[in-house]
Amino acid sequence: VGDVTAVGLAKLLLRDFTSFPVLFGAESGDFLALDLGGTNFRILLVKVSGNGKQNVEMENQIYVIPETLMRGSGTELFDHITECLANFMEKMGIKEKKLPLGFTFSFPCRQTKLDESFLVSWTKGFRAGGVEGKDVVGLLRKAIKKRGDFDIDIVAVINDTVGTMMTCGYDDHHCEIGLIVGTGTNACYMEEMRNLELVEGDEGRMCVNMEWGAFGDDGSLEDLRTDFDREIDAGSLNPGKQLFEKMISGMYMGELVRIILVKMAREGLVFQGHTTPDLLVTGHFKTSYVLRGLGLDPSAEDCVAVQRVCEIVSTRAAHLCAATLAAVLRQIRDNKAAERFARRLHKMVRLLVPDCDVRFLRSEDGSGKGAAMVTAVAHRLAEQHAERQRVLDALRLSREQLLEVKRRMEGEMKKGLARDTHESATVKMLPTYVQSTPDGSERGDFLALDLGGTNFRVLLVRVRSGKRRSVEMHNKIYAIPQEMMQGTGEELFDHIVHCIGDFLEYMGMKGASLPLGFTFSFPCHQTRLGEVSGILLKWTKGFKATGCEGEDVAVLLKDAIHRTEVSFDLDVVAVVNDTVGTMMTCGYEDHLCEVGLIVGTGTNACYMEEMRNVELVEGDEGLMCVNMEWGAFGDCGELDDFCTEFDRAVDECSTNPGKQRFEKMISGMYLGEIVRNVLLDFTAKGLLFRGKLSERLKTRGIFETKFLSQIESDRLALRQVRSILQHLGLISSTCDDSILVKEVCTVVARRAAQLCGAGLAAVVDKIRNNRGLQELSITVGVDGTLYKLHPHFSTVLKETLRDLAPQCTVTLVQSEDGSGKGAALITAVACRLKEGKK
Repeated sequence: VGDVTAVGLAKLLLRDFTSFPVLFGAESGDFLALDLGGTNFRILLVKVSGNGKQNVEMENQIYVIPETLMRGSGTELFDHITECLANFMEKMGIKEKKLPLGFTFSFPCRQTKLDESFLVSWTKGFRAGGVEGKDVVGLLRKAIKKRGDFDIDIVAVINDTVGTMMTCGYDDHHCEIGLIVGTGTNACYMEEMRNLELVEGDEGRMCVNMEWGAFGDDGSLEDLRTDFDREIDAGSLNPGKQLFEKMISGMYMGELVRIILVKMAREGLVFQGHTTPDLLVTGHFKTSYVLRGLGLDPSAEDCVAVQRVCEIVSTRAAHLCAATLAAVLRQIRDNKAAERFARRLHKMVRLLVPDCDVRFLRSEDGSGKGAAMVTAVAHRLAEQHAERQRVLDALRLSREQLLEVKRRMEGEMKKGLARDTHESATVKMLPTYVQSTPDGSERGDFLALDLGGTNFRVLLVRVRSGKRRSVEMHNKIYAIPQEMMQGTGEELFDHIVHCIGDFLEYMGMKGASLPLGFTFSFPCHQTRLGEVSGILLKWTKGFKATGCEGEDVAVLLKDAIHRTEVSFDLDVVAVVNDTVGTMMTCGYEDHLCEVGLIVGTGTNACYMEEMRNVELVEGDEGLMCVNMEWGAFGDCGELDDFCTEFDRAVDECSTNPGKQRFEKMISGMYLGEIVRNVLLDFTAKGLLFRGKLSERLKTRGIFETKFLSQIESDRLALRQVRSILQHLGLISSTCDDSILVKEVCTVVARRAAQLCGAGLAAVVDKIRNNRGLQELSITVGVDGTLYKLHPHFSTVLKETLRDLAPQCTVTLVQSEDGSGKGAALITAVACRLKEGKK
């Protein structure tokens, strides 16, 4: 039977489940419990003292449900229950309080949430109409709302078996099984989540309400059932149902003995072959009755025989219960009359599973107190959830807030373009002197140099025009040693020139003289393409080469070419930003591309502005590409009301406190660090990782932004999220921890994409307004690892853009080889324009 139970019940009983962790110790407060399972029901006020004292005080009152209500309408039944609840609360002086309530509802239910349970079928003589198939919590809430003179918070609805387990679990944390053996029988236990295929998640455990009374309804107990069992079933209210319960529980054991005694009497084996009318009445043999109460005049031998029948019936019940319990392991009910039953049960369980140390702990006030315990834990978890959401809500931006970001960005753009306000503007709107995107007529061979980190590329770009218009590229990557990054400027630029010479020799072009475009991805002040092309404002990304800041990088490169006496000459035509390079690369394929966007380690944007608005440059005809340097948006407080404590912590610990505030809320260099600070806060508050912090998680920068992309991948199971956390030293993280970490990553990344979308909405709307258009169609060239690799960033950005700039139809196109190819194309355009002037 134990083997059959293990397999059969696993299939049968996953239909009903209680989603709840057994976690006790921190609960405290006053809770109401409503225990409904028969003609009498109880209401309890349970006072729980936490802080490790684990003290529970209870006051309760029993109320009767008249038979007319048991078989009347569901509305009348729940109105009666509500009236009794109001009476009890008034008596206890708590009617003005809104207390959490746990609802023990001991009928077969399909439970979908902790506070939602649908009645499958009435039992125990109930037939109230309009309740089967309905959520009993919803019916109770509706009845309470209709009264209107009190309010409660129904936190949990549970089965009496679960209540029994939770009650004992409060005193003994090893209690993981609940067992009811009374009028009916049932069991519950804590099952591994990975085995519950009807519930998402594969970490941790969940309490399963087995409803094992129905074991055997599929015929699996047919070879163990007797004719007496079949007779009891045939005369019951539910033939063919609850067959296991009919072999075990108190509702049927007396009847089973009666049927056996009637058969024995008719065969002349007891009572001298006589029966009485009382003995022949169904249900008249109770476990507490003596034979004379049935009108019988038994002999001593009759008494011994009856005693033996009772012993055999109860022993079989105990052994069946033990056999099933051996597959699950459990605890027993408080029933003074069942001491012999209990001993037999214990003995058989130990015999069947000798390698298990099983303790049986009697439940006191299991259903009511258990409901209160479930409610106490649920209330604590609800408060923790509310606190988590309160923190995360600060990182969630409303549409109104995003519109305000867009409005403020527009204001800073205007300030940056105007001569009088340029100095005070955070968005500098730097002229790039790129005044045209490719038109398809560009042709020639160009060199490009792409410098923005510890590695840099030298490229040969061959641009062909006409019907076979194309761009052919060859490139080679070179390393910049650490000693050159932090040495002198002469050493750095001499090394760059040496690498250019090596590349030209590699391409068989030694001694060539070519136009060169220089992608230099550091903050520069640019005055024009050509001789004075970019003055380095400050090094970033670990560079510290002396003698460069405040100098024109094009001049530094030319000086190095002359100084090293190489066999080639280069015409440095353009020094460009990587954002501009991205726009130009996409503009070669799509002539509507007039905006460039970088969302990677850092973030920036550029676009084609009307010359009449660029007051730092003379002339008012045509267009010029403006490098916004929008990462500094917010440096004068424009984003203070949107910044959180986590943004401030990241900023304060950065290498440039108070600078690049917009970039620190968006880009890949900082998103992982924002997440790490949120996780630290949650852990310190005991809301995550059980309040235990790993040393690795304390390390700044340890939570890489690539983890956000990995964790938010739809293909990534929670088990793999947990492996990332284990890499961070969080080896005891749970399924719930993984879910919360994923939510934090989602919120932080979504905010970044929305802020980026708000900024981009300001750009495209400005272009539309510049041109006096009702509708604008435009393309944005985009580059950057965050945009390309994060699974949802681009989608959220596009949604935000459509919402905030509804009059603009924007196409976002990913740039391939944006920086290097773009620099070459800018050089090609510059050469085309120069030839045109000649």
